[in-house]
Amino acid sequence: MRFEGKLEKWNEDRGFGFIMPTRGGDTVFVHISAFPRDSGRPKVGEPLSFEVEPAGDGRRRAINVQRPGQRPVSRPSAVTRDAPPNVREGRGGSGFLGRLIPVVLVAALGVYGYTVYSDKRAQATRAVADEAPAAPAALPVAPAASPYRCDGRTHCSQMTSCEEAIFFLRNCPNAQMDGDGNGIPCERQWCKGPSRR
Repeated sequence: MRFEGKLEKWNEDRGFGFIMPTRGGDTVFVHISAFPRDSGRPKVGEPLSFEVEPAGDGRRRAINVQRPGQRPVSRPSAVTRDAPPNVREGRGGSGFLGRLIPVVLVAALGVYGYTVYSDKRAQATRAVADEAPAAPAALPVAPAASPYRCDGRTHCSQMTSCEEAIFFLRNCPNAQMDGDGNGIPCERQWCKGPSRR
């Protein structure tokens, strides 16, 4: 809303003064920045039209000041004038940080996309592996000259010699004759001492 008034006081050195509204009331503070740039210096007693906004100290100040016959020019409010240049121009953020945030967001989206892609690829690989027919298990082939053959025995108590235990451990499935996993079967019963390989 625009008001009418007259410039009552003006301090040329400090660039501010006070406008007395035509309808009465308290004077309104006005700064040189509220005048159009090309309108010349303010003069005490000249008629003015202006808008009002709250000042930081709880008082009011004039903005968008015009002289009679001038076309109104919208000037930025004090909040916009006092803001950093990047905020005045509509850009968020500040300098380096304002450029860093979009880069971090793009990188995070890239990592997320790669993770999703890797998971789907791993699932597809597992699905293909699950559908593939299982290769037949290789059956151990007993040496042709061996007097032993796999007959279902799996324990040391079922063996008759160290050689027989070694044959069963190397060639027969489910042999449970090497408790300490060192490759020597039945160390307590048959294969005491150095390995007979």
